[in-house]
Amino acid sequence: MQDRSSVIFGNKIPSKFIRKAAKAQRKFLRKYGDDRAADYHLVAVDNEVLTPVMGVKVLKLSKEPLGELPPNPVIIGNIRMGFGHYRISMAMASAAHAMGYTPLWLDLNSFPETTCTKIIGGQNDLYSLASRISQKSRLFNRLVWEPLNYTGFKQITYNAGDQKNAELMVPLFNDIPRDTPYIATHVWPSQAAVHAGMTHVVNAIPDNWPMALHLSEGALHTVQTPNAYFGYRTLCGFDKDNVLNPMGRKDIAYIGQYIDDEFVRNIEQDCASRINRLTTGKPVRFLLSIGGAGSQGDYFASLIKTLIPYIRDGRAALYLNIGDYANVWDFFKSKIPGIENLAALHFDKWSETKSFAENALNDSECAGAESRGLHVFCHKDIFAAVYATNLLMRACDVIMTKPSELAFYPVPKLMIQHVGGHERWGAIRSAEIGDGTPECPNLAYAEAMIQQFIATPDLLVNMNNAIISAKRAGIYNGAYHAVELAAGITGIDGDGSKYTYAGR
Repeated sequence: MQDRSSVIFGNKIPSKFIRKAAKAQRKFLRKYGDDRAADYHLVAVDNEVLTPVMGVKVLKLSKEPLGELPPNPVIIGNIRMGFGHYRISMAMASAAHAMGYTPLWLDLNSFPETTCTKIIGGQNDLYSLASRISQKSRLFNRLVWEPLNYTGFKQITYNAGDQKNAELMVPLFNDIPRDTPYIATHVWPSQAAVHAGMTHVVNAIPDNWPMALHLSEGALHTVQTPNAYFGYRTLCGFDKDNVLNPMGRKDIAYIGQYIDDEFVRNIEQDCASRINRLTTGKPVRFLLSIGGAGSQGDYFASLIKTLIPYIRDGRAALYLNIGDYANVWDFFKSKIPGIENLAALHFDKWSETKSFAENALNDSECAGAESRGLHVFCHKDIFAAVYATNLLMRACDVIMTKPSELAFYPVPKLMIQHVGGHERWGAIRSAEIGDGTPECPNLAYAEAMIQQFIATPDLLVNMNNAIISAKRAGIYNGAYHAVELAAGITGIDGDGSKYTYAGR
């Protein structure tokens, strides 16, 4: 196994950071066990939520070797860390399915008996805890969380530790043919695949703020924005004020935003439906999706309180997806007295959720329940919990979201405050395109924006027109291009020229 911690894109890492990375790896081995000699096998199984929609097969542990893969496979390597990386994975799977490939879902955080999943689960727990603390303690947020997310993760020395940890994730790749097209939607599955000897690895970087955290030398890095392309290509600021050797031209490509096929091909129709609702006085449909980190609870409660009078008088509707966290509904009931008397609950009824979204999307002349009131969605199944937002997004008029992965979706967006400093650049990108607001600087501003959208919906009409223009420019085609690159067919180089990616 090649050492990828000592030198990263031609930049030598100081020995003290290499020792620190090796020490952290030994700590994980003592805490979680050493299964590097284990002989794990996989099996591809159907998924109730994603197989009917996009042909996804989920890879799970098996006692028997994997054997022959389904036809035209593309592996989507991911982890559950919040909902964002799952959502990006769904975009890749949707695009792959539309292009005639079979998406194979490999979640490295779904094998609890392995050292790999134990490491990822432990890191995820720490990240979620810190996210929640950051929303309750201004001092912690200012002195710890913001600097770590904005400048700490940016330093190239940080990448050395992740590379050492990724060496412990290799056993899960035993069964997989090394030339299988592979798209990673988090850096750890990308690094693990490279360490395992996979040859067609695309590292789909999620954010608009360049950070060494996302580097996976040996993979082809893809980015969604010009700002991210320039930052990664030059590695500017990755070692404070020092100038680093840059990434190579063939190591990175700007391909556009990672969006599901069903979104992209229906943009004109969905925007036309929104514009019709907004210009004919129908209730403005708001969507609020609660992510996996569990932060911003009080903030969300205040947004809901602002909307309730408009929901009561028929000028607004709210779709509230609380993911797979039923306790969040208990929290809102404690914070918003009487909300349960206003809400229609859609809990663990996937077929009902699908029907609701389809009816809302059809937008019949007779305004049904989907066009008014407060609707709360919750599903224990993680795939349903995440994908419910996708279904509801197409039928809503505006989504209220922090500027994370949802900042890149082709739906009008009200950008609330970020949780990690890196997220703020998602709002910047959306505001540049015109399909979302700038980040709201405080709660009062977000509440004012809700009121303004209801009073003057032409602001949302403008966003829909910007979405249509952005589609014509190819801005939302990133998922298709990621599949092209992983599969080794003609793709797009960072400067816009064509080339064939035939593996690393």
